[in-house]
Amino acid sequence: MMNKKLIFIVDDEPDVCELVSMYLNKNGFNSKTFFTASQLLRTIQTEVPDLIILDLMLPDMDGFEVCKLLRENKELLHVPIIILTVKADETDKVLGLELGADDYVTKPFSPRELVARVKAVLRRKYSSVEKEQVIRVGDITVYPERFELFVRRKKVALTSTEFRIFLILAKGKGRVFTRDQILEELWKGAKFVLDRTVDVHIKHLREKLGDCGALIKSVRGIGYKLEY
Repeated sequence: MMNKKLIFIVDDEPDVCELVSMYLNKNGFNSKTFFTASQLLRTIQTEVPDLIILDLMLPDMDGFEVCKLLRENKELLHVPIIILTVKADETDKVLGLELGADDYVTKPFSPRELVARVKAVLRRKYSSVEKEQVIRVGDITVYPERFELFVRRKKVALTSTEFRIFLILAKGKGRVFTRDQILEELWKGAKFVLDRTVDVHIKHLREKLGDCGALIKSVRGIGYKLEY
């Protein structure tokens, strides 16, 4: 799964791009670097990466806006985004998550840890997929192998994290999952953990599922379950 995945690095600091690229290449990835948002947005029209490492402070566009644009494109929803930035406030982290980022790393950073984060994000994207399995929950049909979810035969565009959260709840068959349990399933012990992370993704998931979002129940003081 990890062999020669393509990673896009978007940062206006050449030294950062060079360092990250070097460590990614050493670990079996291919990488391309971009110093502006416009360079990324032009390239991604014809070449889609397996993951994007995105700085927030770009010279031509705010990184949050870039993240939003990427997440509004249904063809790119499946591409994980790791934000890499000097902005360390929790409000910035939460905003990044609300816009669909999969992880958030602050500068100064360890390049080894960043590579580990890349591997973890890609691993969790693919590890839960069970071939030839179809999951049906009321009017919702899920195809894990294709990362596709339909509500009454209409495809719903979910981010990879939203999709995985739904799978966790659906496979639990009514079981209540605490926030910590969901985080552990998603991030497998990675250091980046905010309880708010789960709430943000659940909120977006409910909105995208429309009236079927009511199937996701909040269990006060504990967590969430899928009731059907």
